[in-house]
Amino acid sequence: MTEQIDASLVWFRRDLRCTDHAALYYALKGAKRVWCAFVLDTDILDPLPRQDRRVSFILKSLQELHQGLQDLSRGAGGLVVRHGSSRDVIPRLAAQLGVQAVFANHDDDPMALARDAAIRGKLSDIGAALYTTKDHVIFERNEVLTGQGTPYGVFTPYKKAWLNKVDDFYLKPYPIQPYANALAPIPADLAGWHVGGMAVPSEADIGFEPCPDLKIPCGMSGAQQLLDDFLHRIEHYHETRDFPGVKGPSYLSTHLRFGTLSIRQAASMAHKRAQLKSEGAQTWLSELIWRDFYHQILFHHPHVIDHSYKREYDKIKWASGATANAHFKAWCQGLTGYPLVDAAMRQLNQTGYMHNRLRMVTASFLTKDLGIDWRRGAAYFAEQLLDFDLAANNGGWQWAASTGCDAQPYFRIFNPISQSKKFDPAGKFIRRYVPELAELPDAAIHAPWLAGFTPSGYPAPIVDHDVARADTLKRFEVVKKT
Repeated sequence: MTEQIDASLVWFRRDLRCTDHAALYYALKGAKRVWCAFVLDTDILDPLPRQDRRVSFILKSLQELHQGLQDLSRGAGGLVVRHGSSRDVIPRLAAQLGVQAVFANHDDDPMALARDAAIRGKLSDIGAALYTTKDHVIFERNEVLTGQGTPYGVFTPYKKAWLNKVDDFYLKPYPIQPYANALAPIPADLAGWHVGGMAVPSEADIGFEPCPDLKIPCGMSGAQQLLDDFLHRIEHYHETRDFPGVKGPSYLSTHLRFGTLSIRQAASMAHKRAQLKSEGAQTWLSELIWRDFYHQILFHHPHVIDHSYKREYDKIKWASGATANAHFKAWCQGLTGYPLVDAAMRQLNQTGYMHNRLRMVTASFLTKDLGIDWRRGAAYFAEQLLDFDLAANNGGWQWAASTGCDAQPYFRIFNPISQSKKFDPAGKFIRRYVPELAELPDAAIHAPWLAGFTPSGYPAPIVDHDVARADTLKRFEVVKKT
Protein backbone atom coordinates (compact mmCIF):
# COMPACT_ATOMS: atom_id res chain seq x y z
CA MET A 1 0.00 0.00 0.00
CA THR A 2 1.61 3.28 -1.14
CA GLU A 3 -1.21 5.83 -1.49
CA GLN A 4 -2.59 7.39 1.67
CA ILE A 5 -6.15 6.30 2.39
CA ASP A 6 -8.83 8.19 4.25
CA ALA A 7 -9.33 6.02 7.34
CA SER A 8 -7.97 2.89 8.98
CA LEU A 9 -8.34 0.84 12.15
CA VAL A 10 -5.48 -0.61 14.20
CA TRP A 11 -6.44 -3.89 15.82
CA PHE A 12 -4.27 -4.47 18.91
CA ARG A 13 -3.79 -8.10 19.93
CA ARG A 14 -0.58 -9.34 21.55
CA ASP A 15 1.08 -5.91 21.25
CA LEU A 16 -0.33 -3.76 24.06
CA ARG A 17 1.84 -0.66 23.70
CA CYS A 18 1.74 2.54 21.67
CA THR A 19 5.49 2.91 21.12
CA ASP A 20 7.64 1.06 18.57
CA HIS A 21 4.56 -0.67 17.17
CA ALA A 22 4.66 -1.88 13.57
CA ALA A 23 0.94 -1.97 12.74
CA LEU A 24 0.28 1.39 14.40
CA TYR A 25 3.20 2.93 12.50
CA TYR A 26 2.00 1.70 9.10
CA ALA A 27 -1.57 2.77 9.82
CA LEU A 28 -0.56 6.26 10.92
CA LYS A 29 1.68 6.71 7.90
CA GLY A 30 -0.85 5.31 5.48
CA ALA A 31 -4.12 6.96 6.52
CA LYS A 32 -5.45 10.43 7.26
CA ARG A 33 -7.54 9.18 10.20
CA VAL A 34 -6.71 6.24 12.45
CA TRP A 35 -8.71 4.55 15.21
CA CYS A 36 -7.46 1.89 17.59
CA ALA A 37 -9.33 -1.11 19.00
CA PHE A 38 -8.89 -4.16 21.18
CA VAL A 39 -11.31 -7.07 21.36
CA LEU A 40 -11.75 -9.11 24.49
CA ASP A 41 -12.32 -12.13 22.31
CA THR A 42 -14.96 -14.50 23.65
CA ASP A 43 -13.58 -17.27 21.44
CA ILE A 44 -10.47 -17.14 23.65
CA LEU A 45 -11.98 -16.03 26.96
CA ASP A 46 -15.04 -18.24 27.26
CA PRO A 47 -13.13 -21.51 27.89
CA LEU A 48 -11.01 -19.92 30.66
CA PRO A 49 -11.71 -20.25 34.39
CA ARG A 50 -13.59 -17.26 35.77
CA GLN A 51 -10.49 -16.03 37.58
CA ASP A 52 -7.49 -15.79 35.29
CA ARG A 53 -4.36 -13.75 35.92
CA ARG A 54 -3.92 -13.08 32.21
CA VAL A 55 -7.29 -11.39 31.97
CA SER A 56 -6.42 -9.08 34.86
CA PHE A 57 -3.00 -8.34 33.34
CA ILE A 58 -4.57 -7.51 29.98
CA LEU A 59 -7.22 -5.21 31.47
CA LYS A 60 -4.66 -3.28 33.51
CA SER A 61 -2.41 -2.99 30.47
CA LEU A 62 -5.30 -1.83 28.29
CA GLN A 63 -5.97 1.03 30.70
CA GLU A 64 -2.42 2.25 30.21
CA LEU A 65 -2.58 1.73 26.46
CA HIS A 66 -5.77 3.79 26.27
CA GLN A 67 -4.11 6.58 28.26
CA GLY A 68 -1.00 6.39 26.09
CA LEU A 69 -3.04 6.77 22.90
CA GLN A 70 -4.89 9.69 24.43
CA ASP A 71 -1.62 11.36 25.34
CA LEU A 72 -0.30 10.86 21.81
CA SER A 73 -3.44 12.42 20.34
CA ARG A 74 -3.67 15.17 22.97
CA GLY A 75 -6.87 13.69 24.30
CA ALA A 76 -8.57 13.20 20.94
CA GLY A 77 -8.08 9.47 20.46
CA GLY A 78 -7.91 6.45 22.66
CA LEU A 79 -8.80 2.79 22.57
CA VAL A 80 -12.14 1.30 21.56
CA VAL A 81 -12.59 -1.86 23.64
CA ARG A 82 -15.16 -4.47 22.69
CA HIS A 83 -16.22 -7.83 24.15
CA GLY A 84 -17.25 -10.51 21.66
CA SER A 85 -15.89 -12.67 18.88
CA SER A 86 -13.25 -10.84 16.84
CA ARG A 87 -14.66 -12.52 13.75
CA ASP A 88 -17.80 -10.42 14.19
CA VAL A 89 -16.56 -7.38 16.10
CA ILE A 90 -13.74 -6.25 13.81
CA PRO A 91 -15.73 -6.27 10.55
CA ARG A 92 -18.66 -4.55 12.29
CA LEU A 93 -16.42 -1.89 13.83
CA ALA A 94 -14.67 -1.34 10.50
CA ALA A 95 -18.06 -0.77 8.86
CA GLN A 96 -19.22 1.58 11.62
CA LEU A 97 -16.07 3.67 11.28
CA GLY A 98 -16.05 3.52 7.48
CA VAL A 99 -12.41 2.49 7.24
CA GLN A 100 -10.74 1.19 4.13
CA ALA A 101 -8.15 -0.90 5.97
CA VAL A 102 -7.52 -2.72 9.23
CA PHE A 103 -3.91 -3.02 10.40
CA ALA A 104 -2.70 -5.71 12.81
CA ASN A 105 0.50 -7.50 13.70
CA HIS A 106 1.14 -11.14 12.81
CA ASP A 107 0.01 -13.94 15.08
CA ASP A 108 1.15 -17.32 13.78
CA ASP A 109 -0.93 -19.45 16.12
CA PRO A 110 -2.85 -21.65 13.62
CA MET A 111 -6.16 -20.68 15.26
CA ALA A 112 -5.25 -17.01 14.92
CA LEU A 113 -4.35 -17.47 11.26
CA ALA A 114 -7.73 -19.09 10.62
CA ARG A 115 -9.45 -16.24 12.48
CA ASP A 116 -7.58 -13.66 10.42
CA ALA A 117 -8.49 -15.41 7.18
CA ALA A 118 -12.18 -15.34 8.13
CA ILE A 119 -12.01 -11.66 9.07
CA ARG A 120 -10.14 -10.82 5.89
CA GLY A 121 -13.02 -12.30 3.91
CA LYS A 122 -15.66 -10.35 5.85
CA LEU A 123 -13.70 -7.11 5.45
CA SER A 124 -13.45 -7.72 1.73
CA ASP A 125 -17.24 -7.90 1.59
CA ILE A 126 -17.46 -4.30 2.85
CA GLY A 127 -14.60 -3.03 0.69
CA ALA A 128 -11.89 -3.02 3.35
CA ALA A 129 -8.56 -4.82 3.54
CA LEU A 130 -6.68 -6.50 6.38
CA TYR A 131 -2.95 -5.76 6.45
CA THR A 132 -0.73 -7.65 8.88
CA THR A 133 2.97 -7.24 9.56
CA LYS A 134 5.80 -8.59 11.70
CA ASP A 135 6.13 -7.15 15.19
CA HIS A 136 6.35 -9.90 17.82
CA VAL A 137 9.78 -11.31 16.88
CA ILE A 138 12.96 -10.07 15.23
CA PHE A 139 12.92 -12.71 12.48
CA GLU A 140 9.88 -14.77 11.50
CA ARG A 141 8.55 -17.27 9.02
CA ASN A 142 10.99 -17.46 6.06
CA GLU A 143 13.45 -14.77 7.10
CA VAL A 144 16.09 -17.16 8.45
CA LEU A 145 16.46 -20.28 6.30
CA THR A 146 19.17 -22.83 5.59
CA GLY A 147 21.33 -22.67 2.49
CA GLN A 148 18.83 -25.03 0.87
CA GLY A 149 15.97 -22.63 1.58
CA THR A 150 14.39 -24.80 4.27
CA PRO A 151 13.54 -23.91 7.87
CA TYR A 152 16.04 -24.78 10.56
CA GLY A 153 15.24 -27.64 12.90
CA VAL A 154 18.30 -27.31 15.12
CA PHE A 155 18.90 -24.25 17.26
CA THR A 156 22.69 -23.79 17.08
CA PRO A 157 22.93 -23.25 13.30
CA TYR A 158 19.74 -21.17 13.45
CA LYS A 159 21.32 -18.94 16.08
CA LYS A 160 24.44 -18.53 13.97
CA ALA A 161 22.37 -17.54 10.92
CA TRP A 162 20.25 -15.21 13.09
CA LEU A 163 23.33 -13.42 14.42
CA ASN A 164 24.82 -13.16 10.93
CA LYS A 165 21.64 -11.55 9.61
CA VAL A 166 20.73 -9.16 12.42
CA ASP A 167 21.80 -5.53 12.17
CA ASP A 168 20.59 -2.08 13.19
CA PHE A 169 17.86 -2.12 10.54
CA TYR A 170 16.09 -5.08 12.13
CA LEU A 171 16.46 -3.68 15.63
CA LYS A 172 15.45 -0.07 15.06
CA PRO A 173 12.14 1.09 16.57
CA TYR A 174 9.09 2.16 14.59
CA PRO A 175 8.58 5.89 15.24
CA ILE A 176 5.03 6.67 16.35
CA GLN A 177 5.16 10.20 17.75
CA PRO A 178 5.86 11.98 14.42
CA TYR A 179 2.67 10.56 12.90
CA ALA A 180 0.39 10.73 15.93
CA ASN A 181 -1.67 13.59 14.49
CA ALA A 182 -3.52 11.01 12.42
CA LEU A 183 -5.10 9.54 15.57
CA ALA A 184 -8.77 10.44 15.23
CA PRO A 185 -11.38 11.28 17.88
CA ILE A 186 -13.58 8.33 18.77
CA PRO A 187 -17.18 8.93 17.65
CA ALA A 188 -19.46 9.52 20.61
CA ASP A 189 -21.62 6.50 19.85
CA LEU A 190 -18.55 4.23 19.96
CA ALA A 191 -16.75 5.74 22.94
CA GLY A 192 -16.70 4.19 26.41
CA TRP A 193 -17.24 0.67 27.54
CA HIS A 194 -20.69 1.27 28.94
CA VAL A 195 -22.91 4.10 30.12
CA GLY A 196 -20.40 5.00 32.81
CA GLY A 197 -17.98 6.05 30.10
CA MET A 198 -15.06 3.87 31.19
CA ALA A 199 -12.80 3.02 28.26
CA VAL A 200 -11.79 -0.36 29.65
CA PRO A 201 -14.12 -2.80 31.42
CA SER A 202 -13.48 -4.42 34.76
CA GLU A 203 -13.23 -8.17 35.21
CA ALA A 204 -16.82 -8.25 36.44
CA ASP A 205 -18.03 -6.47 33.30
CA ILE A 206 -16.91 -9.42 31.19
CA GLY A 207 -17.85 -12.19 33.62
CA PHE A 208 -14.54 -12.67 35.42
CA GLU A 209 -13.31 -12.22 38.98
CA PRO A 210 -10.34 -9.95 39.78
CA CYS A 211 -7.00 -11.50 40.73
CA PRO A 212 -5.85 -9.86 43.95
CA ASP A 213 -2.53 -11.76 43.91
CA LEU A 214 -1.29 -10.33 40.60
CA LYS A 215 2.25 -9.39 41.64
CA ILE A 216 3.75 -8.32 38.32
CA PRO A 217 3.74 -4.63 37.32
CA CYS A 218 1.46 -4.29 34.29
CA GLY A 219 1.41 -2.27 31.09
CA MET A 220 4.15 -0.39 29.29
CA SER A 221 5.36 1.25 32.47
CA GLY A 222 5.58 -2.12 34.21
CA ALA A 223 7.64 -3.49 31.33
CA GLN A 224 10.02 -0.53 31.46
CA GLN A 225 10.31 -0.84 35.23
CA LEU A 226 11.36 -4.49 34.98
CA LEU A 227 13.69 -3.82 32.05
CA ASP A 228 15.44 -1.01 33.93
CA ASP A 229 15.85 -3.30 36.93
CA PHE A 230 17.25 -6.09 34.78
CA LEU A 231 19.81 -3.80 33.17
CA HIS A 232 21.50 -3.52 36.57
CA ARG A 233 21.79 -7.32 36.71
CA ILE A 234 22.26 -8.44 33.13
CA GLU A 235 26.06 -8.62 33.37
CA HIS A 236 25.66 -11.56 35.76
CA TYR A 237 22.70 -13.19 34.01
CA HIS A 238 24.76 -16.14 32.77
CA GLU A 239 25.86 -16.86 36.34
CA THR A 240 22.51 -16.44 38.12
CA ARG A 241 19.83 -17.48 35.62
CA ASP A 242 19.65 -21.13 36.71
CA PHE A 243 19.23 -20.56 40.44
CA PRO A 244 15.58 -20.08 41.45
CA GLY A 245 16.47 -18.86 44.92
CA VAL A 246 18.21 -15.72 43.62
CA LYS A 247 17.09 -12.79 41.50
CA GLY A 248 18.56 -13.92 38.21
CA PRO A 249 15.94 -13.85 35.41
CA SER A 250 14.70 -10.75 33.65
CA TYR A 251 11.04 -11.47 34.60
CA LEU A 252 10.10 -9.92 31.24
CA SER A 253 8.52 -12.98 29.62
CA THR A 254 4.94 -11.83 30.31
CA HIS A 255 5.64 -8.40 28.87
CA LEU A 256 7.18 -9.91 25.75
CA ARG A 257 4.22 -12.27 25.46
CA PHE A 258 1.64 -9.47 25.55
CA GLY A 259 3.79 -6.94 23.75
CA THR A 260 3.86 -4.37 26.53
CA LEU A 261 7.60 -4.45 25.79
CA SER A 262 8.92 -4.23 22.24
CA ILE A 263 11.08 -7.18 21.26
CA ARG A 264 13.21 -4.73 19.25
CA GLN A 265 13.93 -2.66 22.35
CA ALA A 266 14.89 -5.78 24.30
CA ALA A 267 16.98 -7.38 21.55
CA SER A 268 18.70 -4.11 20.62
CA MET A 269 19.80 -3.56 24.21
CA ALA A 270 21.03 -7.15 24.51
CA HIS A 271 22.75 -7.12 21.11
CA LYS A 272 24.70 -3.93 21.82
CA ARG A 273 25.98 -5.28 25.13
CA ALA A 274 26.69 -8.68 23.63
CA GLN A 275 28.90 -7.04 21.02
CA LEU A 276 30.84 -5.49 23.89
CA LYS A 277 31.53 -9.06 25.11
CA SER A 278 29.07 -9.06 27.99
CA GLU A 279 28.55 -12.76 28.75
CA GLY A 280 25.30 -12.04 30.54
CA ALA A 281 23.91 -10.12 27.57
CA GLN A 282 25.09 -12.81 25.15
CA THR A 283 23.25 -15.45 27.16
CA TRP A 284 20.05 -13.39 27.38
CA LEU A 285 20.17 -12.59 23.67
CA SER A 286 20.43 -16.32 23.05
CA GLU A 287 17.19 -16.77 25.01
CA LEU A 288 15.50 -14.18 22.78
CA ILE A 289 16.77 -16.06 19.73
CA TRP A 290 15.27 -19.28 21.12
CA ARG A 291 11.96 -17.38 21.18
CA ASP A 292 12.25 -16.56 17.46
CA PHE A 293 13.32 -20.13 16.75
CA TYR A 294 10.22 -21.66 18.34
CA HIS A 295 7.92 -19.21 16.58
CA GLN A 296 9.29 -20.16 13.16
CA ILE A 297 8.99 -23.84 14.10
CA LEU A 298 5.29 -23.33 14.89
CA PHE A 299 4.74 -21.47 11.62
CA HIS A 300 6.42 -24.11 9.44
CA HIS A 301 5.29 -27.16 11.43
CA PRO A 302 1.86 -26.47 12.95
CA HIS A 303 1.43 -30.21 13.57
CA VAL A 304 3.63 -29.79 16.66
CA ILE A 305 0.62 -28.51 18.61
CA ASP A 306 -0.93 -31.98 18.77
CA HIS A 307 1.89 -34.24 17.59
CA SER A 308 5.58 -34.76 18.11
CA TYR A 309 7.80 -32.66 15.87
CA LYS A 310 9.52 -35.93 15.05
CA ARG A 311 6.54 -37.94 13.86
CA GLU A 312 8.08 -41.27 14.80
CA TYR A 313 7.92 -40.22 18.46
CA ASP A 314 4.14 -40.39 18.29
CA LYS A 315 4.64 -44.17 18.62
CA ILE A 316 5.66 -43.78 22.28
CA LYS A 317 3.14 -45.32 24.67
CA TRP A 318 2.75 -42.88 27.51
CA ALA A 319 1.44 -43.95 30.90
CA SER A 320 -2.34 -43.92 31.26
CA GLY A 321 -5.02 -45.17 33.61
CA ALA A 322 -5.77 -44.58 37.30
CA THR A 323 -2.17 -44.58 38.51
CA ALA A 324 -1.05 -42.15 35.81
CA ASN A 325 -4.00 -39.89 36.58
CA ALA A 326 -3.16 -39.93 40.29
CA HIS A 327 0.46 -39.15 39.50
CA PHE A 328 -0.58 -36.29 37.22
CA LYS A 329 -2.78 -34.84 39.95
CA ALA A 330 0.07 -35.05 42.45
CA TRP A 331 2.38 -33.33 39.98
CA CYS A 332 -0.15 -30.53 39.39
CA GLN A 333 -0.60 -29.99 43.12
CA GLY A 334 3.08 -30.11 44.02
CA LEU A 335 2.75 -33.31 46.04
CA THR A 336 5.16 -35.69 44.30
CA GLY A 337 7.51 -36.08 47.26
CA TYR A 338 10.39 -34.53 45.28
CA PRO A 339 10.94 -31.13 46.95
CA LEU A 340 12.26 -29.11 44.02
CA VAL A 341 9.54 -30.37 41.67
CA ASP A 342 6.87 -29.63 44.26
CA ALA A 343 8.24 -26.16 45.04
CA ALA A 344 8.23 -25.33 41.34
CA MET A 345 4.66 -26.49 40.81
CA ARG A 346 3.46 -24.57 43.84
CA GLN A 347 5.21 -21.45 42.57
CA LEU A 348 3.30 -21.87 39.31
CA ASN A 349 -0.03 -22.41 41.02
CA GLN A 350 0.39 -19.52 43.43
CA THR A 351 1.90 -16.91 41.10
CA GLY A 352 1.35 -17.91 37.46
CA TYR A 353 5.13 -17.89 37.00
CA MET A 354 7.76 -20.61 37.00
CA HIS A 355 11.51 -20.18 36.84
CA ASN A 356 12.93 -21.36 33.50
CA ARG A 357 15.27 -23.98 34.97
CA LEU A 358 12.33 -25.40 36.90
CA ARG A 359 10.18 -25.58 33.77
CA MET A 360 12.74 -28.04 32.45
CA VAL A 361 12.94 -29.93 35.73
CA THR A 362 9.18 -30.30 36.15
CA ALA A 363 8.60 -31.18 32.50
CA SER A 364 11.34 -33.80 32.62
CA PHE A 365 9.86 -35.24 35.81
CA LEU A 366 6.37 -35.53 34.31
CA THR A 367 7.52 -37.15 31.07
CA LYS A 368 10.58 -39.13 32.18
CA ASP A 369 9.85 -40.02 35.84
CA LEU A 370 6.08 -40.37 35.62
CA GLY A 371 5.98 -41.37 31.95
CA ILE A 372 3.04 -39.06 31.27
CA ASP A 373 2.34 -37.55 27.85
CA TRP A 374 3.97 -34.15 27.41
CA ARG A 375 0.72 -32.81 25.96
CA ARG A 376 -0.96 -33.11 29.37
CA GLY A 377 1.78 -31.08 30.99
CA ALA A 378 1.79 -28.50 28.21
CA ALA A 379 -1.97 -28.07 28.61
CA TYR A 380 -1.63 -27.53 32.37
CA PHE A 381 1.07 -24.92 31.84
CA ALA A 382 -1.20 -23.27 29.26
CA GLU A 383 -3.87 -22.90 31.94
CA GLN A 384 -1.56 -21.59 34.64
CA LEU A 385 1.24 -19.55 33.07
CA LEU A 386 0.80 -15.80 32.99
CA ASP A 387 3.37 -15.69 30.19
CA PHE A 388 1.87 -18.61 28.25
CA ASP A 389 3.02 -18.52 24.64
CA LEU A 390 2.00 -21.42 22.43
CA ALA A 391 5.24 -21.57 20.44
CA ALA A 392 7.60 -21.37 23.42
CA ASN A 393 5.51 -23.63 25.64
CA ASN A 394 5.26 -26.29 22.96
CA GLY A 395 8.93 -26.04 22.11
CA GLY A 396 10.00 -26.29 25.72
CA TRP A 397 7.80 -29.29 26.45
CA GLN A 398 8.88 -31.16 23.36
CA TRP A 399 12.50 -30.42 24.23
CA ALA A 400 12.04 -31.89 27.71
CA ALA A 401 10.11 -34.89 26.39
CA SER A 402 12.76 -35.53 23.70
CA THR A 403 10.13 -35.42 20.96
CA GLY A 404 10.99 -32.00 19.56
CA CYS A 405 13.08 -30.47 16.83
CA ASP A 406 16.09 -29.67 19.00
CA ALA A 407 15.40 -32.01 21.86
CA GLN A 408 17.13 -33.21 24.98
CA PRO A 409 18.30 -36.73 23.97
CA TYR A 410 15.89 -39.21 25.53
CA PHE A 411 18.67 -40.98 27.43
CA ARG A 412 19.66 -37.78 29.24
CA ILE A 413 17.14 -37.70 32.06
CA PHE A 414 17.15 -34.97 34.69
CA ASN A 415 17.66 -36.30 38.19
CA PRO A 416 15.36 -34.13 40.35
CA ILE A 417 17.57 -34.64 43.41
CA SER A 418 20.86 -33.66 41.77
CA GLN A 419 19.12 -30.73 40.06
CA SER A 420 17.93 -29.60 43.48
CA LYS A 421 21.38 -29.88 45.06
CA LYS A 422 23.02 -28.04 42.16
CA PHE A 423 20.59 -25.17 41.65
CA ASP A 424 19.04 -24.71 45.10
CA PRO A 425 21.90 -25.93 47.28
CA ALA A 426 20.74 -24.34 50.54
CA GLY A 427 17.08 -25.11 49.85
CA LYS A 428 16.13 -21.43 49.88
CA PHE A 429 13.60 -21.80 47.08
CA ILE A 430 12.23 -25.07 48.44
CA ARG A 431 11.65 -23.59 51.88
CA ARG A 432 9.71 -20.70 50.39
CA TYR A 433 7.16 -22.86 48.61
CA VAL A 434 7.24 -26.10 50.63
CA PRO A 435 7.01 -24.87 54.22
CA GLU A 436 6.56 -28.45 55.46
CA LEU A 437 10.30 -28.84 54.87
CA ALA A 438 11.44 -25.49 56.24
CA GLU A 439 13.04 -26.93 59.39
CA LEU A 440 15.08 -29.62 57.64
CA PRO A 441 18.86 -29.20 57.43
CA ASP A 442 20.28 -28.22 54.04
CA ALA A 443 21.72 -31.68 53.45
CA ALA A 444 18.32 -33.35 53.90
CA ILE A 445 15.98 -30.95 52.17
CA HIS A 446 16.59 -32.23 48.64
CA ALA A 447 15.56 -35.83 49.43
CA PRO A 448 14.26 -36.10 53.00
CA TRP A 449 13.57 -39.85 52.79
CA LEU A 450 17.21 -40.61 51.93
CA ALA A 451 18.31 -38.74 55.06
CA GLY A 452 15.85 -40.59 57.27
CA PHE A 453 13.32 -37.75 57.60
CA THR A 454 9.55 -38.14 57.24
CA PRO A 455 8.25 -34.56 57.52
CA SER A 456 4.68 -34.29 58.79
CA GLY A 457 2.22 -33.49 56.03
CA TYR A 458 4.69 -34.09 53.21
CA PRO A 459 4.30 -37.15 50.96
CA ALA A 460 6.84 -39.85 50.29
CA PRO A 461 8.13 -39.95 46.69
CA ILE A 462 5.44 -41.26 44.35
CA VAL A 463 8.05 -42.98 42.17
CA ASP A 464 11.64 -44.15 42.49
CA HIS A 465 13.75 -42.10 40.10
CA ASP A 466 16.14 -44.93 39.21
CA VAL A 467 13.29 -47.30 38.44
CA ALA A 468 11.48 -44.60 36.45
CA ARG A 469 14.63 -43.88 34.46
CA ALA A 470 14.89 -47.53 33.42
CA ASP A 471 11.20 -47.51 32.43
CA THR A 472 11.74 -44.42 30.29
CA LEU A 473 14.63 -46.01 28.41
CA LYS A 474 12.36 -48.97 27.65
CA ARG A 475 9.55 -46.66 26.59
CA PHE A 476 11.78 -44.97 24.03
CA GLU A 477 13.00 -48.24 22.51
CA VAL A 478 10.12 -48.02 20.06
CA VAL A 479 11.83 -44.99 18.56
CA LYS A 480 15.23 -46.67 18.38
CA LYS A 481 13.72 -49.46 16.27
CA THR A 482 12.44 -47.12 13.57
